[in-house]
Amino acid sequence: MTGREPVGLIAGAGRFPITVAEKARSVGLPVVCVGVADMADPVLAELCTEFHWLRRASLGFILRTFRRGGVKQWTMAGKYYKHVLFQPRRWLRLLPDWRLLRAWFLRRRSANNDDSLLLTLIREFEDEGMTCVSALDLCPELLVKAGVLTRRKPTDREMTDVRFGWTMAKEMGRLDVGQSVAIRERAVLAVEAIEGTDKCIARAGELCGRNAFAVVKVAKPQQDMRFDVPTVGELTIETMKAAGATVLGIEAGKTILLDEAKTLALADRYGIAVVAITAEEATG
Repeated sequence: MTGREPVGLIAGAGRFPITVAEKARSVGLPVVCVGVADMADPVLAELCTEFHWLRRASLGFILRTFRRGGVKQWTMAGKYYKHVLFQPRRWLRLLPDWRLLRAWFLRRRSANNDDSLLLTLIREFEDEGMTCVSALDLCPELLVKAGVLTRRKPTDREMTDVRFGWTMAKEMGRLDVGQSVAIRERAVLAVEAIEGTDKCIARAGELCGRNAFAVVKVAKPQQDMRFDVPTVGELTIETMKAAGATVLGIEAGKTILLDEAKTLALADRYGIAVVAITAEEATG
């Protein structure tokens, strides 16, 4: 993402798309943004060179918008609530266009998990001469550095659960199920799947009576940094506080920490320890 050539942005929910748009604006990079309706933040319209709402599942609309905007490179940022893809009467709710239906039914894939679906989408754009790039090419500073990030260090017991959770989370990532697990006393309370990290944390709190537990979030062993990079922020900390979690373990160099100063200040206020570790530290 260099020069003055516009970049396309497909924006989902959360702070990540806003951070990307703000950084692009600060370096003078034009952004043609398509925001997913009911997910993306309307503030993106003020930050991007062009902004359009995606109100139905129209792949053709995104392609035409990017083509008219002169986009050759595009990226994606933010959460997409994937459960909508599997609800009753989904085709009536989503109103997909023929281009998306063709991709869904004719593109061969082994499963309908995150990686398979997103790689299918990327191939559709490649057919139109548009290359998917990582938003982290623009914002590499979002990747968290190794170390204890909060004033409070994890206790030995908490670190035992973090290391145990690392192994479990990596295996779930290898299977492309999810990237987060909740651990108490070296037992898995909850595993993230299609519902997302926040609901996984909330469920773990219910199951253990909101007694102290660890949350561990890591990159998949086969992580494609163009999409689905593990991300934490203030909402993660708020959810942990409500659920009773006391420590967050994340993977250094491969996890996005949004609004770092605010997120860590919130963790300090709640007494939640945040630690970023490497594979060597987790398994050594």
